Amino acid sequence: MVRKLLTVLIGLCLGIVICFSLLFFAKPLLLRQSATFPFLSDLIGRQVIGFLPYWLLPNAKKDYSSYITTLTYFGLRIARDGSILKLTNPQETEPGWEALHSGKLTPFFQSAQQHHVSLSLLLSAGGNDSIGRLINQPVPHAEKLVSDVTPVLQKYHFSDLNLDIEYSGTASDSARKHFTQFVQTVRDHLDNNISLTVEITGDDLIKKELIDPADVGKIADYMVIMAYDYHYPSSFVTGPVAPLGGAGTISEYDVTAAVEKGLQIIPADKIILGLPLYGYEWETLGTKDRMAVIPQTGVVASNHRAEAFVARCATCSARFDQTDQEMFVTYKDQDTGTYHQMFYPTAQSTAAKIHLANSARLGGLALWALGYEGSTILNPLKNYK
Repeated sequence: MVRKLLTVLIGLCLGIVICFSLLFFAKPLLLRQSATFPFLSDLIGRQVIGFLPYWLLPNAKKDYSSYITTLTYFGLRIARDGSILKLTNPQETEPGWEALHSGKLTPFFQSAQQHHVSLSLLLSAGGNDSIGRLINQPVPHAEKLVSDVTPVLQKYHFSDLNLDIEYSGTASDSARKHFTQFVQTVRDHLDNNISLTVEITGDDLIKKELIDPADVGKIADYMVIMAYDYHYPSSFVTGPVAPLGGAGTISEYDVTAAVEKGLQIIPADKIILGLPLYGYEWETLGTKDRMAVIPQTGVVASNHRAEAFVARCATCSARFDQTDQEMFVTYKDQDTGTYHQMFYPTAQSTAAKIHLANSARLGGLALWALGYEGSTILNPLKNYK
């Protein structure tokens, strides 16, 4: 009898040791096997963030639970003193604040909660002067920010706070230290049950800009690399919004290079790879690849609009670029006689980014933005979470 009890106890102990080994020491194995055994993805803890901007609410679906684990509302704006901006002028409510408190988001939030999708609130700040004043007094302004936002987090059951502070150009050492101190103060005063996510660009990983990824990466729970806008409306030549490859040959920078740089600085499980659901269209001087752009003609081409347009365009020439992993379309406007080029991502682009995220064992993916998607671009995400 004693021998049997000892055998059972030894078996239990071995089982516990094996479980802890799988959870904490065999993560690479789990990542490799998760495609074969989908239930293991729950142990890995990957997430898919879907950004929901207030201006895309009319285009967005109420339920994205098949594709995302976190719904991030974009968002509220940070004033220069760290407070939440509620008015753009004495007679006009700030649109992000108005949308949140008007009830327009209620169906989205209710659906997310019903389908066990967590909610995140994004706070943004833009303009170098405003951001400079915000971080000039990092501690009191960060304390003010947390004081202002905490009731909002509690009211709407947000479990994550996302900081998107986009400073353009190089920054001084003191400004970088102040920003890090600002983020640290936010983290120190934020409820422990609220995770902290910070947005960075690919340039932040290779240039001395405001955000120091190494220091901020030690504070934040997650870092979203906004790996897109490698070409943009005011680019001089056409090109992909988020090329997977080609850096140093046909592109100056690409998504793979940004991930490689990120992995040198930030733990892989903290990195969330941002991918676009849109591209751009320009009027051009001809039909060749990377053609010169006619100034001030660049416009956003959502995946939804681009797919619909190409499907009905009899004169379009479309091909999927294997290096960029984006669709490349050219056509001539029959009414004006001008040439157009359009680059945009597809479901194949999403699958390629998923493969990159899996290969690098990243913490997840982020979609900019819900409401831009067409009929198939999100489908590869069904088997990713």
